[in-house]
Amino acid sequence: MFIGEFHHTLDEKGRLSIPVKFRSQLSGGAVVTRGLDRSLFLYTKAEWNKLAEKLANLPMGQADNRAFARLMLAGAMEVMIDKSGRVTIPEYLREYSGTTKQVVVTGLYDRLEIWDERAWNKYASKTEKDSNDIAERLGSLV
Repeated sequence: MFIGEFHHTLDEKGRLSIPVKFRSQLSGGAVVTRGLDRSLFLYTKAEWNKLAEKLANLPMGQADNRAFARLMLAGAMEVMIDKSGRVTIPEYLREYSGTTKQVVVTGLYDRLEIWDERAWNKYASKTEKDSNDIAERLGSLV
């Protein structure tokens, strides 16, 4: 399970140090892909396989299904944690997410999200401001 918020720096080669508490869960490799809201999603291989199977089984006749599957599957790249606890984020994914040097890694139960720090701060600020309205719309979930 991934939870928490961590501030890190991408090096000049696009390597990101994975928070220490998550490294063992990702030791067998991981998959990074385009996420939502211009973030990146990083999954364990087991969680990725569950999601990829669901995406592969979506009815292809619906344009939204095809588009979402392409966003997630075509953008995916397997990554390995090096001996220093880092993964390399491919350049095309850094461009998609606008990540430059300062990033935020957030744990969201079954995945990590990787955000450009400025984008995260803007998103988090808006979400915090709107939290009561969001909770109201979610109804009985909260």
